[in-house]
Amino acid sequence: MTIIETRGVWLTTTDSKVLRSQERIASAMDFLAETGFNVVFPVVWGKGATLYPSQVMQQSFGIEIDPSFLGRDPLAEVVAAGHRVGLKVIPWFEYGFASSYNMNGGQLLAKKPEWAARDCKGNLLKKNGFEWLNSLNPEVQNFMLSLILEVARNYEVDGIQGDDRLPALPCEGGYDQITVERYRQQLGKNPPQNYKDYQWLKWRADILTEFLDRLYQSVKAINPNLIVSMAPNIPGWGFQEYLQDSPTWLERGLVDILHPQIYRRNVFSYRCTLEQLLHKELAGIELARLAPGILMKIGSYEISANPLLQAIELNRACGISGEVFFFYEGLRENNNALAKVLRRGPYAQAATFPSVADLNRLSENRTELSSIWQTLIRLFNTLFNTIF
Repeated sequence: MTIIETRGVWLTTTDSKVLRSQERIASAMDFLAETGFNVVFPVVWGKGATLYPSQVMQQSFGIEIDPSFLGRDPLAEVVAAGHRVGLKVIPWFEYGFASSYNMNGGQLLAKKPEWAARDCKGNLLKKNGFEWLNSLNPEVQNFMLSLILEVARNYEVDGIQGDDRLPALPCEGGYDQITVERYRQQLGKNPPQNYKDYQWLKWRADILTEFLDRLYQSVKAINPNLIVSMAPNIPGWGFQEYLQDSPTWLERGLVDILHPQIYRRNVFSYRCTLEQLLHKELAGIELARLAPGILMKIGSYEISANPLLQAIELNRACGISGEVFFFYEGLRENNNALAKVLRRGPYAQAATFPSVADLNRLSENRTELSSIWQTLIRLFNTLFNTIF
């Protein structure tokens, strides 16, 4: 029987040299396939530049590609090397609507200052080091959509991915002139100074949800088999802090696979967060569409073998068929120790990455089983009431 699971890993440019040469990419793809992975998420958008030659960026900003990669096309190289060994390739738009990191907006806002997101004091919106484009601005949305569709049209990719910055906006934002006027026209008043006001949160989050709707429909119009994958913050916190209404995304069918970033550093915390998701924040989710993000390595932190295996066991015990690891270099530490653990254990048997058809079929089966179960409960209640 074929196993259908998401076994993924993110490929970064931060703290990693995988994308620095075609040879490194080929070696990494071989390694991942041998370890039992079936999908990679390579970064293609960060620090105000693409990791592929982009006509959209050339026309808008005069920057065809990240200068570090001039003369190459890392995305094309990953697609070719990944497909050669049976890996799916889903490009990851890492920075999303963030324009720069500790660079006062960087080259994007230097050229288009009118695209800046603003806080309630009128300052450039900055959170956790990232400066932001105004993701509520239709022009900014059109630009981001053009980047994504450029990749979907021009490369033999298997999908596209957003994350905790796509679609997103820090809750402190939305006080730019365009958004304030839009709010005033619709509600007849100025936005509240309290950026955590629920109506204000929801109004802005709904704009981002509508953008995702447009993104989803546009990608599917190019190729209905492309996976639209999102790796947002966990739902409650993500809504409060970054206007990411992922439960609504799922309810409206705007995402094929969701990878909430359950970046916890111990199994107890991971389990608590997972239970919170399944029983409260994402109660009723089609589990076929869920493959959590697991933190494998960041800075000096590295997960050890037992917590890694326990997190995967928890996923499977909950009916979750897959996960995605942040990030690749964690597999390579200590002479590939964690890769060996996966290869000997939960990834020993090969698994097929779910297609759009698989996801739809699994969702229909789950709905059918749920309907049968509800019918049985009603029959039992009727019988119970008749007897007693």
